[in-house]
Amino acid sequence: MSIAGIFPPIATPFDADGDVDYPALRANAARWMTTPLRGLVVLGSNGEAALVGDDEAERIVGEVRALVPRDRLVVAGTGRDATRATIDACRRAARVGADYALVRVPMAFKAQLTADALLRHYRAVADASPIPVLLYDFPQSFGLTLPPPVIVSLAAHENVVGMKESSGDLAQIADQVSSTPDRFEVVVGSAPTLYASLCVGAVGGVVAVANVVPEVCVRLYEATRAGRHDEALALQRRLTPLARAVTATYGVPGLKAAMSIAGYRGGLPRAPLAPCPPAVEAELRAMIDALLRD
Repeated sequence: MSIAGIFPPIATPFDADGDVDYPALRANAARWMTTPLRGLVVLGSNGEAALVGDDEAERIVGEVRALVPRDRLVVAGTGRDATRATIDACRRAARVGADYALVRVPMAFKAQLTADALLRHYRAVADASPIPVLLYDFPQSFGLTLPPPVIVSLAAHENVVGMKESSGDLAQIADQVSSTPDRFEVVVGSAPTLYASLCVGAVGGVVAVANVVPEVCVRLYEATRAGRHDEALALQRRLTPLARAVTATYGVPGLKAAMSIAGYRGGLPRAPLAPCPPAVEAELRAMIDALLRD
């Protein structure tokens, strides 16, 4: 299998009581499957994974898998702070049909998470996981980055098949591509750098804005891969303002508001996160209207 293509790191919709809104989750998954997305990433950072319990996580992955055809991929976020808990999450995700495990760095006890500690953690997870493992580097969110020598070492493990790089650092992405085997695939997690990342060797993107305008993201990807660089660059310029708004500027609440504006069922964020105020929703609506009108 290859992870080349565009994936949304799907939002997890919650209702007014803070419970997972499974009908909304299923409606969104079914609609995304009418688009040319490569698959769905469940319980990544934008899925509020840190706010979801293990039993909820297993059901969420299973509900999504039931609506995603087998020729498309389901990637499940399974990173936990403890190695043992991460292994258990990988096994549970595999049991309900996930194709890949997306494993973030541990976030507790950062001072003790040396290169050797990270290698031990990821090797233990990769040895035990029934499904292939994707590394997940997002220092702005996790407060810790995967050192390049660790990535190179882990890329030699037969069950570590790629990584999601969300730093937005193009030089870092290019180094990851050039220093790892061809079978090790890098996808970018920063939509404002999607075009440039594809140009330096990334095979696709796991980008939040694909929750909202998946077709535009896929068009950008396909234009770049086909060498239509003027078209791709124009799409990147149009996409970037909305991409920044639903990530760095307004975060998960902004993403969910934008999804609802675009006709998906974003639902509410789970506490302690709070919904966007009306002024932000109006700003997001104007961005979406402008993007889809052009």
